[in-house]
Amino acid sequence: MDILTREQRSAHMSRIRSKHTKPELVVRRLLHAMGLRFRLHDRSLPGTPDIVLRKYRRAVLIHGCFFHSHRSCHLAYVPKTRKAFWRAKFTQNIERDRVVAKALRRAGWKITVVWECETRKPIALERRLARIFNL
Repeated sequence: MDILTREQRSAHMSRIRSKHTKPELVVRRLLHAMGLRFRLHDRSLPGTPDIVLRKYRRAVLIHGCFFHSHRSCHLAYVPKTRKAFWRAKFTQNIERDRVVAKALRRAGWKITVVWECETRKPIALERRLARIFNL
């Protein structure tokens, strides 16, 4: 059973945003500090990638571990209430991620997925990004 009332849960969920999230800000700061310049939320590309580096033809997708069901991550779990609803939602999100990635690749873009849990270790994430961009 949920420990919050319906109104409290609704207020909590309404504050969850898809743009300018904390993990996204971490990645943006790292890329900028590495001297990379990018565009945000390019609506001309499939799925509106979080970060687009046109020079490298690379789209960076920042996934929340909970909503995108990051495998073997402690942040990804199925809530105890309304399990069928959440499983269906996670399945839809995973399928949409797959379709978007396929469309981006077909359009000639490389994709980098950064998981929310990775942003909690910025030094390791910076090393990974430096390898990707040959810096």
